[in-house]
Amino acid sequence: HVQLVESGGGSVQAGGSLTLSCEAAFPSAYHMAWFRQAPGKEREGVARFNVDGTRTYADSVKGRFTISLDNAKNTLNLQMTSLAPEDTAVYYCAAGFQNSGDLRTADFRYWGQGTQVTVS
Repeated sequence: HVQLVESGGGSVQAGGSLTLSCEAAFPSAYHMAWFRQAPGKEREGVARFNVDGTRTYADSVKGRFTISLDNAKNTLNLQMTSLAPEDTAVYYCAAGFQNSGDLRTADFRYWGQGTQVTVS
C-alpha cells in the first residue's frame, strides 16, 4: 500500500497562484499524477509525471500548471498559476504502475484523500 498525503490547497483570487504537494515514499518508483474533481463533475486528469521523467498535461492547464518531482523531499508538486474559477475542485494525488500515455484514472492504483482548491 502506498500512502499519499496532499497539502497546499486553499482559497485564492482569480489570477493567483498555489502550489500543491503530495508526500509519498519512493515517488520515483511510480508514475504519479494530479487529478481534480469539481462538484457534480467526473474526476479529470490534470498532469502526470512518469517514471522516465516525461510529463503530460491536460489541455486546460498547459502553460499554467507545472508538475515536478522533488526526490530529496519525496514529494510530487503541482505549481498552479493564472488560476481561474473553473480550476476550483478537490485535487487528488495518484500513483500507479501503468502508462497509457494519457491521463486515465485506470492507470493509477493509489490515491490521496484530496485537497480543496477554491478560486474566486
